[in-house]
Amino acid sequence: MGYEAGATVVAAVPCRQEVVAISAVSDSDAERAKALFFEGLDRADRSDHAGAEARFRAALAIVPDRPSVLTNLAGTLFRQNKIDEALEYARRGLALEPDNDEAALIEATCLMRRRDFEEASVRLRKIVEGNPGDAESWAALGTALGQMRRFDEAVVAYRSALAANPELEYVPGDLVAAEMYANDWSRLDADMGALLAGLRVGRPTARPFQSLTVPATPADQLACARQWCTREFPPVAPLWRGERYDHDRIRLAYVCADFGQHPTAQLMAGLFEKHDRKRFETIAIATEPDDGSSMRARMGRAFERFVEVGDRSDREIARLMRDLEIDIAVDLNAHTTNTRIGAFALRPAPIQVSYLIYPGTTGASFIDYLIADHTVIPADERQFYAEKVVWLPETYFVNDDARGRPETVTTRADHGLPEDGFVFCCFNNSYKYTPDVFDIWMRLLGAAPGSVLWLLEGNPAAAANLRREAETRGVDPARLVFAPRVPTDEHLARQPHADLFLDTLHYNAHTTACEAMWMGLPVLTCRGTTFASRVGASLASAIGLPEMITENPAEYEARAAALAQDPGGELAGIRARLATYRSTRALFDTRRTALHLEAAYREMVARYRRGERPDALFVPAIA
Repeated sequence: MGYEAGATVVAAVPCRQEVVAISAVSDSDAERAKALFFEGLDRADRSDHAGAEARFRAALAIVPDRPSVLTNLAGTLFRQNKIDEALEYARRGLALEPDNDEAALIEATCLMRRRDFEEASVRLRKIVEGNPGDAESWAALGTALGQMRRFDEAVVAYRSALAANPELEYVPGDLVAAEMYANDWSRLDADMGALLAGLRVGRPTARPFQSLTVPATPADQLACARQWCTREFPPVAPLWRGERYDHDRIRLAYVCADFGQHPTAQLMAGLFEKHDRKRFETIAIATEPDDGSSMRARMGRAFERFVEVGDRSDREIARLMRDLEIDIAVDLNAHTTNTRIGAFALRPAPIQVSYLIYPGTTGASFIDYLIADHTVIPADERQFYAEKVVWLPETYFVNDDARGRPETVTTRADHGLPEDGFVFCCFNNSYKYTPDVFDIWMRLLGAAPGSVLWLLEGNPAAAANLRREAETRGVDPARLVFAPRVPTDEHLARQPHADLFLDTLHYNAHTTACEAMWMGLPVLTCRGTTFASRVGASLASAIGLPEMITENPAEYEARAAALAQDPGGELAGIRARLATYRSTRALFDTRRTALHLEAAYREMVARYRRGERPDALFVPAIA
């Protein structure tokens, strides 16, 4: 799902220099401009970016050629997602003051939002070459490089940022994320330890998503997410102020960046199409532009109303939802890439829900409910979630049962695989591979002569580092086979060539596990201690294969070894049952999942209409 762990937004750095009067401005006007400028800085410090923008614009009307005003106006426009205007004002500031690093940094971050990462990296390198101590620009360069999947270079940039400023917020997490994507484990233990130690004493060392990918506890993840939300979203006057809507149908809005050719849409398309139109009016709030794909066109047909808001600020999106009188607003991104959770912070709807894509607590006081199941969140762990938990029966996950199942027309040899040897595989993103699970995988290769491990090729640095790690563990690097990234149907079609999908430990396969099982490939998982590390168990239970759930790494390793030793016995039986269960069990029954979700939504609305506060909900299985 993209470069989630390192998808940072670099804040504009306030340029706290005074607005100096120029000859064409009277003393009183100059003083007024100066006062407006500092009022704008104060508003920006309190995250009142609309208020800051108004004051910077008023100051600019008096002194139109002051780089400090132009730069700070650009920064506050960036914070409101007004990217084109922010870029314009940053460049105006640079034209007046070419060495203004603050304006150059804002220009580069705007370019990143336009997904012009190459050009952004050029601008950022110029800044740090001239000022090697500019920690913020080093950090921004790390992000640009990460978005281009040049993670080995990103590691260097983040280390340079921390060398310049060891207290730089969130960069320890960005560094660890880049190391994990690159599978650069040379200093990972120390860097991960520093991240967790800082987090546990209240320092902002990681962004919420990053806490899901490391060996953090549910308490750590809650603390991380709460800290982030508290800092990013200070209390504001809510847009919805307790009004009681009484619509004939529940107005249900899904807010998402991924209504295109993206795994989120591939999972959820059938759900959107199967919502009961007699009870629900469905609305899509699309926060990223149309990618021109057939899936985007399908999304447009799946909803009664499809609203494009990619160029709008969080406040404008929130205002839209309030004007539409949305009953339930569902955030599908939360703390992942291209999040617009800031719109939810303005409380535009009486019921606000986090669902599916972010497997953990948002830590937000303004998100009322988190959709889960009894496997990913045991009832006795609800205290680690800021939201009220909604427990769906069977599984919280949803799949599109109308999705095609492409035919496998290639051979193993076409993919560099042995015709006879056992093929272990894992198609997760490389950041999910950790030294502890890789140790197990290498021992499995050692115990199964002729076997190979088939991995998704994430980036060149990861492939090189994993081959080196295999060699240090006494395994021929040639036994690691890397599958190139290909269109989704091609990727699905090649999966039956594998014998067994090995799940990762700290952050399980989610969409990738569903894809494997959809194509008849058994997935072996290990139940962890967090939401993200229990999803595999939820999926295996919902498909009816509890024997593919292990409870600890030792059991996981022993189970994988046993299945590899007898591929024609028990594993063949599991494959046969999987082929049947795909069409009979809950995991791929889209209508059944829709009915369970709708039951939850109806109960949320019933509580709200009765004037009751949100509370935990237990949804019974529908016969």
